[in-house]
Amino acid sequence: MAKTPKVVIVMPAYNAARTIKKTMADIPKNLAAQIIVVDDGSTDETVAVAKKLKLSVFEHPANLGYGGNQKTCYWEALKKKPDVVVMLHPDYQYDASLIGELIRPILAGRYDVMFGSRIRTRQEVLAGGMPLHKYLLNRLLTPVENIILGVNFSEHLSGFRAYSLKALQTIPFQRFSNDFVFDQQFMAAAVARGLRVGETAVPVRYYHDSSSIQLIKGGKFLGETFLTLLLFLLDRWGLVRSKLFH
Repeated sequence: MAKTPKVVIVMPAYNAARTIKKTMADIPKNLAAQIIVVDDGSTDETVAVAKKLKLSVFEHPANLGYGGNQKTCYWEALKKKPDVVVMLHPDYQYDASLIGELIRPILAGRYDVMFGSRIRTRQEVLAGGMPLHKYLLNRLLTPVENIILGVNFSEHLSGFRAYSLKALQTIPFQRFSNDFVFDQQFMAAAVARGLRVGETAVPVRYYHDSSSIQLIKGGKFLGETFLTLLLFLLDRWGLVRSKLFH
């Protein structure tokens, strides 16, 4: 009898009290062996709501940042010896009913990393509520990352991701930034280490309650993203050995 794959879902949460229950309702029944919520110093009732939903909750005493939150998520998930770990934002921005589609290529052994891409057509993206400036940033940044990393994805900014056990054991994610650039560093490290990365289409879903990076932090994110790409190139050319990739 085939072994049932162990799927662990992690939710990096910050002030998600109004959306976490809706997010949970969309997760396919009996899909996840465990759902872990890491609260990053929320000032609302995120922890209370998560505990009421009987989720495994871990609390940061202070806000560490988006990347710092994910580090705890994956650290705790790895203790469960999962076959695949899904990172799902609890702000209802991503359609959790599609988790099965996201993880299927990993469970089939075709990919090590998968992410949900929201970019198919401009009309669909804007109709789904993505602000115009975020769409334009996505369209400008994605070709640059594709060229430097040697890939051809439709976007690089999705927060709906899945990782095989191999990927999380291989990538030195504890060395990455605690800030928003964490996902970009993870992707660059995955490519540098030869992991197989794939994408699947997901709908665009922006709401008033959905989290969003602000202008100043967005500028910092862009600067750190380009620095990551520069380090990737220097490492690839053998000029600088970066701890992000080794």
